[in-house]
Amino acid sequence: MLPLVTAILGAVFGALTARRRKGNGFDMAQWAAVWAIIGGLLGLLALIVLARF
Repeated sequence: MLPLVTAILGAVFGALTARRRKGNGFDMAQWAAVWAIIGGLLGLLALIVLARF
């Protein structure tokens, strides 16, 4: 559940960042996809760390 939540938060953050930089729809989609991947990986790493302890 944690990787999904962090991926969604990453996508929202990426889209808002692209909008703030005056990007078009494709820019917002690309930024959202990249930040969703990064957020999902960080969430997965946090989930593994939490499960180990």
